[in-house]
Amino acid sequence: MKYYEINRGTGAAKACFAATHEGQLTGEEGLFWLSSEKLTEGGRKLLPEPMLCVNTAYGTAEEIEQRLQAMAPLSRKRRVHILALGDVGATVLLGLKLLGGDCIHTIGICDINEAVVKRYECEMNQMAWPMGYDAMPTVEIVTPDRLFDCDAFVFCASKAVPPVGQEGVDVRMVQLEENRKIVGRFAEQAAEREFRGMFCVVSDPVDPLCNAAWKAAAGKLWPEQIQGFGLGVMNARAAYYAKQDIRFSSFLTEGRAFGPHGADLVIANSIDHYDEELSLELTKLTVEANLKVRELGFKPYLAPAISSAAISLILMMRGQWHYSSNFLGGVWMGSRNRTDQQGLMIEHLPLPEQLYDRIRRAYDNLKKIG
Repeated sequence: MKYYEINRGTGAAKACFAATHEGQLTGEEGLFWLSSEKLTEGGRKLLPEPMLCVNTAYGTAEEIEQRLQAMAPLSRKRRVHILALGDVGATVLLGLKLLGGDCIHTIGICDINEAVVKRYECEMNQMAWPMGYDAMPTVEIVTPDRLFDCDAFVFCASKAVPPVGQEGVDVRMVQLEENRKIVGRFAEQAAEREFRGMFCVVSDPVDPLCNAAWKAAAGKLWPEQIQGFGLGVMNARAAYYAKQDIRFSSFLTEGRAFGPHGADLVIANSIDHYDEELSLELTKLTVEANLKVRELGFKPYLAPAISSAAISLILMMRGQWHYSSNFLGGVWMGSRNRTDQQGLMIEHLPLPEQLYDRIRRAYDNLKKIG
């Protein structure tokens, strides 16, 4: 495979990525990668085709390419392991079981509650198409010491989920401190096992927990091995409101979602016909959508578990475009992306300056959280 070599160090740069623009080959990584207008500054142009770009600070080009192929084995079905089968984890499991037959061979499940694990192994393996008994992935129980014998590890563990009734707080950020400790322990375990698959964070708050996992791994996990799965549901919630109000209908064909799964979310009603006022209104509706469900007396976990996690995980494993958070200049930032045999490819678009400013503020706020 042809590749382009750079050396950007390991502190704020990926080991490899799929470069699509000359602007990604010079200087440092940064938020400007999302803007085709800013990538083009200085006369830089689109590349005729995607190119594997390797950062030799992580090893030789040959070593990096070999590890990339292990991380993104598109030629075979994956083995996926899910940690924790609470409301979210169990729903992710159901989604992957029903939808992932084309790209998942086996789903391993692990939880501190032995009865829960046995229950889901039993029930999930009793789901089958008549006379098509191998069409869905097999579900297996895995012990903690085997958690990283897989292609994709899905972190759904959470300790501090605020109860229904605490609608006046940012529920996601309440979970940060406790969940940061938990994800750190498992990232250390992944590093010790020299894990070469994808470390997929579903628990809230997704973006800071990705950063915490990377720091805990102390350089033994590539930053692009870690992805956060929280933005998919925000995109789906924006589409939900766009279907209800014709003023927002452009989102369904021209819109995008950026940033974190939380208060700094950025919804754009359209890239080509951006309207700041409409976009801010749609963003507010999207951010507060989970509160509407909590006001009804329920925890809003079904849509996130399916849209952010199950569907997005399957698209990632297929090498298709999806929403997730990825390392970009030291910050996990949500946007559309895909990972294939040439590495991580982040979508760049002709972003209006007003929209780019909103995205930059979200990026800066994520950087402050660390």
